[in-house]
Amino acid sequence: MCGARTAQRFYHLVVTSPPYYNAPFDYPDLFKDYDEFLQLIRRVAIELHRVITYVRIACFVTDDMLMNGEKYPVVAYITKIMIQSGFRYRDKITWVKPKGYTRISRRSGLVIQHPYPMYFYPDNMQESILIFQKGKFDYGYLKSVNVLPKEGRLEEGIAAFPEELAARLIKLFSFAGETVLDPFLGSGTTSKVAMQHGRNSVGYEIDSYSSY
Repeated sequence: MCGARTAQRFYHLVVTSPPYYNAPFDYPDLFKDYDEFLQLIRRVAIELHRVITYVRIACFVTDDMLMNGEKYPVVAYITKIMIQSGFRYRDKITWVKPKGYTRISRRSGLVIQHPYPMYFYPDNMQESILIFQKGKFDYGYLKSVNVLPKEGRLEEGIAAFPEELAARLIKLFSFAGETVLDPFLGSGTTSKVAMQHGRNSVGYEIDSYSSY
């Protein structure tokens, strides 16, 4: 765990990317089955609803997963679980990955090699940013406060996930001095970016080689 306020109970924003269900490049056989993955998401969702300040935001960067010829609707399930846990579904932003970001797919050139019906599976060239809210915010409060980036859209100028992506979400949905939570901290990017933009942060990561 890392953060300037490790004892703090309530957080103003969540920016996180849960592990992709048994992704062959990153998390092979991490979960014994899809239900175990969903159980983890359920536990996290309940805890997030408990610790997020009222009317604030939780952002999940994720997408559906293709495993052994079966497509798992991760986006739909996470959305359902978060709503069942008490969050409002506020929006979904599609992040189109920049050229050079995606790894070489085993499906590359498949249509050329086998130009027949039923052979095609599209490469995953995008991810979903799911945005949930605890309660409903009174936007009249922000009439005199500029919290949005002055120029550019979320997908513009992104060289690679996650630093710029995390930065945009942090600037969109939190104020300087507030605290950002990442329950799947990974390499610590959310905390790094939060610090760069004047926010406190707390993150959790379970790793057999290191701890945060």
